[in-house]
Amino acid sequence: MSLIFDSAAAEYRRVRGEYQLHLEAQVAAAVDDCNGVLLNARGKAARIDPFTLFKGPGVRAAAYASEELVEFWQRHPRVTWERFERASYTWADADGF
Repeated sequence: MSLIFDSAAAEYRRVRGEYQLHLEAQVAAAVDDCNGVLLNARGKAARIDPFTLFKGPGVRAAAYASEELVEFWQRHPRVTWERFERASYTWADADGF
C-alpha cells in the first residue's frame, strides 16, 4: 500500500480512539453529575441508549435528553466527531503543508 495512506489511516485510528475515550469520560461525568438521569420520559419510552446522545445528531440529543443532561451540556458542551477531529489536527502535524 501507500506510505501516505497507511500513515493517514493510522492517524485516523488514533484520533478515533481518543474520541471514544473522550465520549466515555463525558458519559461517566454526566452519569455522576445527573445522578444517572440522562433520558427524558420520551427517551425512556423509546428505549434510547443514553450513550448515543453524546455522539449522535444534536437534534436527536435534545429530543431525548433529560433536563439534567441538557444542563450538564450547557456546562460541558457536547463535542461532535467533526469538532473533535478538527481540534485534534493542525496543519503543523502535516509538516507545515
